[in-house]
Amino acid sequence: MNDEIRLRALSEFLKMKRAKLQPAMVGLPLGGRRRTTGLRREEVAQLAGVSTTWYTWLEQGRDIKVSISVLEAVSDALRLNKDEKRYLFGLALEETKNAGIPMEEGELITPSIRRILSELNYCPTIITDRRSYIVGWNEAAAQVFLDFNMLSLENRNLIELLFARKELRALAVNWEHFAKGFLSIFRTYLGQYMADDWYSEFIETMIDKYPDFEVMWNESEVSSAPEVMIEFRHSKAGKMLYNLTSLQVHGMNDLRCSIYTPVDGSGTEEKLKQLLKRESK
Repeated sequence: MNDEIRLRALSEFLKMKRAKLQPAMVGLPLGGRRRTTGLRREEVAQLAGVSTTWYTWLEQGRDIKVSISVLEAVSDALRLNKDEKRYLFGLALEETKNAGIPMEEGELITPSIRRILSELNYCPTIITDRRSYIVGWNEAAAQVFLDFNMLSLENRNLIELLFARKELRALAVNWEHFAKGFLSIFRTYLGQYMADDWYSEFIETMIDKYPDFEVMWNESEVSSAPEVMIEFRHSKAGKMLYNLTSLQVHGMNDLRCSIYTPVDGSGTEEKLKQLLKRESK
């Protein structure tokens, strides 16, 4: 990722987090009439123990020298969680620019992961790589979402599918909330793999192709494993309620396992069983 894109991402992130904090949340007085949403730059600088000029330059995306201790202070001032803090460090520290990490080639889904997929009969499950390409799934996921076998690997990017496929937009009752959850995960990868130019190229392509992507991307949080309840309106099964759990599969390939567990008492598992039974005939 080139410096211009890296520093622009840093600037956008800092502005977004500052705008979401109110003086009372950090123990500061309201201070009369305010023209800005959230904290002022000088207030963040005060909380972090740095000069207003230095923080302004950082937020403007200027290419300045930063230290780990100062970034720690800024993280505390902005009340960043551990995922957001990791993302900030990835954007701000220069040494990450040269930490090129190539994608692993060859078999991504090990026999043990295949076994897990097959055992989760009534929990739609999807395995993605660090670029959000879908590399594994079970039959339940194919029935609830899409038959991914019909798509080539280059057309199985989960982020793009969420915006490109009308059936996925119609599936989730609150599609924006659903999509933002995956965008928040995608941001964590962007922070980890700052040297990989693929990310900036992909984001620019998405902005060009899908008008609503840019707004949602700029509003997205940073979270490595959001756990949320999702309501689907399936074209064949009707209302389905799932708890989404996102797990990182530790290893060289940096895979992620997204498991949709039917909500107890919702009738979702029974509907899925009927759906699978019907499709198997």
